[in-house]
Amino acid sequence: MSEREPAMDQPATAAVRARGLRLARGTHDVVSGLDLDIAPGSIVGLFGSNGAGKTTLLQALAGLLAPRAGELRVFGESAARARGDVGYVAQIVPDGGFARVRVCDFVASAWQGQRWGLCLSPSARAERADAVHEALRAAGAQHLHARGMDALSGGERQRVCIAQALVHPLRLLLLDEPLANLDPRAQLGLLDMVRDLRQRQALTVVLSAHDINALLPVMDRVLYLAGGRGRLGGIDEVVDDAALSALYGEPMAVARHDGYMFIHPARGFMAEQAAHCGHDGHDGHDGARHEHAGHGSHEHGAPR
Repeated sequence: MSEREPAMDQPATAAVRARGLRLARGTHDVVSGLDLDIAPGSIVGLFGSNGAGKTTLLQALAGLLAPRAGELRVFGESAARARGDVGYVAQIVPDGGFARVRVCDFVASAWQGQRWGLCLSPSARAERADAVHEALRAAGAQHLHARGMDALSGGERQRVCIAQALVHPLRLLLLDEPLANLDPRAQLGLLDMVRDLRQRQALTVVLSAHDINALLPVMDRVLYLAGGRGRLGGIDEVVDDAALSALYGEPMAVARHDGYMFIHPARGFMAEQAAHCGHDGHDGHDGARHEHAGHGSHEHGAPR
């Protein structure tokens, strides 16, 4: 058997292809019957209610969670085999995870699987230092290299975490809620960086967010998850009354005002334990908090 798995029936250039993909947390199905075709070099915005499966899907694409059923290929291979081509930046780092680590050491820790430079030859140390410098430069964070991780702002820390993912060559970058807790200026700066990375490194990027408006200027496609199902397409194809109503299993409406989009239940409220939301806390960080449109839609921000 060859070292690399043969691709399933798909174009050789596909970045991600899934057929009948089923993902679960324990005994709970989070995503079921998902079909995807993501072209290389595209930026895909991933949306859905809390608990809809955004983090679960990103972890599956990163090769960290095996599918329960169906097929998933990343650049023609199983996600587990393609992990070397994928960078994943998680939504939350555990308390104390940064301690007093310097930025350069934090980024270096991910280089070729080494940890903290133990037993590296002088030539390997030099190679690693070059990789760290380039990754920080690509993320616009080279000026932070000697700072402590625990002394950074939220936007600076997010850039450094992305630099850590970039310290080895990538083809697919996965970002879980990268705009969370960032002010509007920091959000714009990070999105400009993502767009620049795509252009200079030909990366495919999948990033999740709650506010669809923030990603409108940069994303090529929308992937919306609801009720265990998903739909991928252009903004006007997916963010549409009929398409969202079919996904949620309830009448949904899309309002547009002054260049912004707002998604809300057509009847003006959503039950606290609505089955279509998949809200039961099984989906990693997605299940941590659940807000509903009757109290201000969690999916969409007010005009800024």
